[in-house]
Amino acid sequence: MYRPEHPNPQFARKTWQNLNGKWAFALDQTDNGIDKGYAAKDDFSDTIEVPFCPESSLSGIGHTDFIRACWYTRHVDIPKGALTGRVLLHFGAVDYEATVYIGGREVGRHKGGYTPFCIDVTDAVTPGDNLLTVRARDNTRDPMIPSGKQSERSNSYGCFYTRTTGIWQTVWLEFVPVAHIRSVRFTPDAANAAVTVTADVAGAGEFSVAVSYGGEPMAAAAVKAEGAPVTLTLPLAEAHLWEPGHGRLYDVTLIFGDDVVHSYFGLRDVRVDGRRVRINGKSVFQRLVLDQGFYPDGVYTAPDEAALARDIELSMAAGFNGARLHQKVFEPLFLYHADKAGYLCWGEYPNWGLDHTNIEAFFRFYKEWQEAVERDFNHPSIIGWCPFNETWDIGGRPQRNELLEAAYRMTKALDPTRPVIDVSGNYHVMTDIYDLHNYKQDPVLFREKLDKLKDGEVWDPNIPRRQPLPWDGKMPMFMSEYGGIRWSDKDGWGYGEAPKEKEEFLARYKALTEALLANPVIFGFCYTQLYDVEQEQNGLYTYERQPKFDMAFFKAVNTQLAAIED
Repeated sequence: MYRPEHPNPQFARKTWQNLNGKWAFALDQTDNGIDKGYAAKDDFSDTIEVPFCPESSLSGIGHTDFIRACWYTRHVDIPKGALTGRVLLHFGAVDYEATVYIGGREVGRHKGGYTPFCIDVTDAVTPGDNLLTVRARDNTRDPMIPSGKQSERSNSYGCFYTRTTGIWQTVWLEFVPVAHIRSVRFTPDAANAAVTVTADVAGAGEFSVAVSYGGEPMAAAAVKAEGAPVTLTLPLAEAHLWEPGHGRLYDVTLIFGDDVVHSYFGLRDVRVDGRRVRINGKSVFQRLVLDQGFYPDGVYTAPDEAALARDIELSMAAGFNGARLHQKVFEPLFLYHADKAGYLCWGEYPNWGLDHTNIEAFFRFYKEWQEAVERDFNHPSIIGWCPFNETWDIGGRPQRNELLEAAYRMTKALDPTRPVIDVSGNYHVMTDIYDLHNYKQDPVLFREKLDKLKDGEVWDPNIPRRQPLPWDGKMPMFMSEYGGIRWSDKDGWGYGEAPKEKEEFLARYKALTEALLANPVIFGFCYTQLYDVEQEQNGLYTYERQPKFDMAFFKAVNTQLAAIED
């Protein structure tokens, strides 16, 4: 079976059943499957390998044209003893609209292609064999459906790539007691070596928390709880700080009656201090790389867990200490490996495809973004949020500023512990950090113009043209996209004129990057990009994750001391 591992080590029970593997499958290009009785049908002629999208080769389908709707079905065995408690059916992600059936009867729906959902199917299943069916509907061309970097044309082009439809993350069952833990939130307090645990529980009983580090007990507490959120603050016996390159994680066991959940957290804080962004009080230069989360054989889905960990290892081998997880909500297992590695990540929303000139877009955005922030709040690797990216005019219409302000305020309300960038690149309305995208390739001009940041001058043609929030020279400045230098023997594209020799590429990379490191105003950069994606040939690695250069060169350049860091 592909992807047999537990999909979320931060909230794991032993009483679970992985439903990945072979499912019966049917395309439904007329979106007429309901009338055809597909909800109760169990003999579709095709099969698909879940959790890979039907556009991918690993799915066994490989249909890369538009898919209006598709259907999945499989038989699931429910142990008789499981029905003494509750049976929870989980989907990591289904793009875009999912309808779920048991035995032909609808049991739940979800909209949002990037976030998880859970359905309590206890009352719909019976001991033994049960028919599970999923309908997925998607329309990448719908301006009210966010799609990130998925192409709205039949083919991939520019910086838009193969689409993803339907199930693309793990599907699984959990068997839990009637009284059980629904969710948990960890709020670390690095300054005081403590953690606050807030749990949502169903039923009544004693809720207990046991924290350990390296197998040694660090804290324990218990409290009576009954059907409401419960909060405990635990002083830790020892402080082991999570920081870049050192993912020092505390293990946690949560018990509520007969329910046992295993989790973890990292002890760290992130705060804005003038032009600096501090992690545990230290000014840390963020040496990031753009990671788009695409795979040649799985599209949105890594072929295995090792591939997720390997992308982090490849990045760190090149001297980066983190990534912008660009225009996609990455799966929790990627963040688990980032947590373990001490790898800095900016969580983003795949806003491209969503019409940000229409205030109605907020109502499609807010629920899915809320689900994303709540899902990933506990990951110490997430050190900031960015709900929107490059809100260019659409059909001659400008962005709705109140939409971006609402997105910023909503994100801060959901998570006051991390900085928020309202929109990366342009145009800022309300933000904790001012960031720029600049793909100019002349290193001399690049440095000369960036040096004027010290005087409050921003080199960006979009600033005088239309920028609701001017650069004030006081908040942190982030070069969140630069470089994009093309280097490939394949047809494709990158930014600017490609170097003619490898030595020219290396010299350009070094000069552009050192201009950022040396600038006393800039607290971080993000290089475009870690690996090629389809026709975009500007990665330091190929799409197959083979190095184009000696990564020791980039590590030596990237890890130089920056002017702004301690």
